Amino acid sequence: MKDRRIVLGKKIGMTQIFDEQKRLIPVTIVEALPCFVAQLKEERRDGYNAIQLAYGTRKEGNLTNPLKGHLKAANLQACAGLKEFPVEDFGACKLGDAIDFSIFRTGEYIDVIGKTKGHGFQGVMKRHGFSGGPASHGSMFHRRGGSYGCRQWPGHVYKGRKMPGHDGCAMRTIQNLKIIELILEKNLLLLKGSLPGNNGGLILLRKAKKMKQGAQ
Repeated sequence: MKDRRIVLGKKIGMTQIFDEQKRLIPVTIVEALPCFVAQLKEERRDGYNAIQLAYGTRKEGNLTNPLKGHLKAANLQACAGLKEFPVEDFGACKLGDAIDFSIFRTGEYIDVIGKTKGHGFQGVMKRHGFSGGPASHGSMFHRRGGSYGCRQWPGHVYKGRKMPGHDGCAMRTIQNLKIIELILEKNLLLLKGSLPGNNGGLILLRKAKKMKQGAQ
């Protein structure tokens, strides 16, 4: 990620609004998490340029915060976690800077990265959309995957074969989502369409890498 316009948010849920032409638009509400620059990694020292963000909040409690010493240099409090993003240059960015949705504007197109919902261990019909076998009695072949080709030749299952397994919990990127509205006083952003993951899940928002045709 070469652009510095990156922020972390929390998916709140979906709703719908009307635009000026009275058209119904499905939108997803995203809340900005507290994001601060925790570290600037330089090529001469670390071998690459990157910005490390501390996001979210965390109660100190009776346990020692494992990131306390790391955040001390940037004069930051306990955070939920760290995320690092490669950049070409730091510009005016410095330690301790806060990053929120003010880096975006209404009508702009952005990319969203998140982890999809997990569905546990699933068969080939739900995981890959197989049609299945006959449903009548006696067929002995209903929801199975069929032959996977493991006799004398080739003697093994080809890599990438569609088989039962864990479904979901994969990182996915949704490109070119339009910002319908920015509510900076409440740290909220309304995006057209749906986003990957459960409500309350962590998502990453960045400037669109492939600008949608006709978008300004």
